[in-house]
Amino acid sequence: MKCIVGLGNVGKRYECTRHNIGFEVIDYLLAQHRMKLDKQKFRGAYTIERIGDEKVMFIEPLTLMNLSGEAVGPLMDYYNVEIEDLLVLYDDLDLAQGQVRLRQKGSAGGHNGMKSIIKALGTSDFKRIRIGIDRPTNGMSVPDYVLQRFSEGEMETMQPVIEYVADAVEAFMSSETFENVMTHYNGAVK
Repeated sequence: MKCIVGLGNVGKRYECTRHNIGFEVIDYLLAQHRMKLDKQKFRGAYTIERIGDEKVMFIEPLTLMNLSGEAVGPLMDYYNVEIEDLLVLYDDLDLAQGQVRLRQKGSAGGHNGMKSIIKALGTSDFKRIRIGIDRPTNGMSVPDYVLQRFSEGEMETMQPVIEYVADAVEAFMSSETFENVMTHYNGAVK
């Protein structure tokens, strides 16, 4: 079973913020497949559906971002999801807005949600898609910046990015090798 995790913070106050771009992609995918997160367990909202020949679990942790592993680890254990079937979607300050990076493994890169997942799983050897949100340029603190909503103009840029990342996830779910998905989807959204 494939496991697709979008990172974000739960609640109205965090909707459409930079830190919630992982949730945005999951929500888009769910809408495309006419699904919803209809289960809750281990501090995670999730659903398990069959897409094509593959069973897929979509997860949005119900914890705050910094505790994401407290939902992801137990859900993966409970459903016996293999680490090679995990794909995590999250925001990245070190990538320009509109940039997308797919990796087979890697460090948390300072992202607290990823640190929590790595700690819970005991490994950083899992697939991820980093979605560029840029760094603040106006002297704003990083926490304030990532918890700020995208402006209307930024959302015009980010909506195609959300769709692009969703297409990459679809390719992964269709059992295409992740190497092929990386080759096709790494880079700037056009």
